[in-house]
Amino acid sequence: MDKTKIAVALFDKLADRYQDKFMDVGLYADSLNLFCDNITKPNASILELACGPGNVTKYLLGKRPDFKILGTDLATKMIELAKANNPSATFRLMDCRDLGKVSKTYDGIVCAFCLPYLSKEETQKLIADAYHKLEQDGLLFISTMEDNYETSGWEKGSSGDAIYMHYYPAEFLLTTLKKNGFTIIDERRKKYDGPENTPVTDLLLIARK
Repeated sequence: MDKTKIAVALFDKLADRYQDKFMDVGLYADSLNLFCDNITKPNASILELACGPGNVTKYLLGKRPDFKILGTDLATKMIELAKANNPSATFRLMDCRDLGKVSKTYDGIVCAFCLPYLSKEETQKLIADAYHKLEQDGLLFISTMEDNYETSGWEKGSSGDAIYMHYYPAEFLLTTLKKNGFTIIDERRKKYDGPENTPVTDLLLIARK
């Protein structure tokens, strides 16, 4: 059973519902603002991985209209929504696991809630690839759900569809970032109640090359 194909099919199926639920990224405004503020170069080039309906893209452009953003996703429907939500940005289908094949380098790379759909090995490779695809002093933004990796597994959403979710402890991500040459410039968390009042912790990291 290919977990990635299942995830892509589910995001295509539920794209509109996902957009309605997650278009407002205000909960993460402080971290996204810090990302914007620390990229001082005018007209900076930004690569967004797993951009979904363009919710983060829209926020970034609201703060920094000069950003030149390329948003990528594996779900066709998400790309369609992202284009409609962000006419000034560019979007294309791309697997974030193919980051190493990208030919150019960027001033910033955004990876917002992409890691829950990547294995530990894929996450390690993504971080290593991101380092090589950033300009010197470029920034990497990561947001994901924090928990022990052993809690990863199949989960059913409100639609009844199952998807495999990976959880990561901060220590694993911080160690991987540092091992690849990154300097951590910000680490913060957002805690709230998820489905059935289950506590959820979102981890947000910003690292500099």
